[in-house]
Amino acid sequence: MFKHVYNGIKAYTSAFELISKLKLWRYFFIPIAISVITAAVIGVSAYIFSDNIVDFLSSIVPWNIDNEWVTGILRFVFAIFIIGISLILYKHIIMALSAPFMSPVSEKIEIHLLNKNHIHRNTSFHQQLWRGIRINIRNLFMELWLTVVILLVSLIPLIGWFTSILLFVIQAYYAGFGNMDYTLERHFNYKKSVSFVRRHRGIAIGNEIVFMLFLLIPVVGIILVLPLSVTAASIITLKVLSVEKQIH
Repeated sequence: MFKHVYNGIKAYTSAFELISKLKLWRYFFIPIAISVITAAVIGVSAYIFSDNIVDFLSSIVPWNIDNEWVTGILRFVFAIFIIGISLILYKHIIMALSAPFMSPVSEKIEIHLLNKNHIHRNTSFHQQLWRGIRINIRNLFMELWLTVVILLVSLIPLIGWFTSILLFVIQAYYAGFGNMDYTLERHFNYKKSVSFVRRHRGIAIGNEIVFMLFLLIPVVGIILVLPLSVTAASIITLKVLSVEKQIH
């Protein structure tokens, strides 16, 4: 598990060089635009509606609170909750909409790393988009469900620190899933892809640990997060498929 996490992170060390070597930057223009626009829309929406949402959430707390200090803490907690949900939505929206543009990137990397002349593809642009949407909707609901459960468990005294780590791991896993599927969709059907990522969950987690850290970098992080994370995911996923002799 930890070895796979390390390998998922390590794949980033050659990602930038490979993008430049294969001249892949042109494939990222539309995904970067999708990333920036999605971040702007979600960010502005969260900012505009955050006060109303926080007031609503505060109003449904099942007890009356007159202490301004306690009320302030609740507002802060609810604001963090909104930011967290916005981040989850952002990740899955950009990965779903970018699927048809990321698959060619993964193809170019596969041709280069495995010394192939070409790759025969059986899926169209619309099929790739639909699969990306299907995968990310599935992952979005799974992640939201587990996030709510973990947040409820975090209310139990003494284990809050552990649930924070678990929450980070869960979010990393489902985002990494999406990046790996840009390669897996050429080799596996939907169910087999789910099974593959489950068996190699450490790779998904490692890939998205860096993904999520990139998002902490203002502006630059939003621009570079997709190119680097998708390239890194393609590199390590192809390596595992090759070792397991599952490359067609």
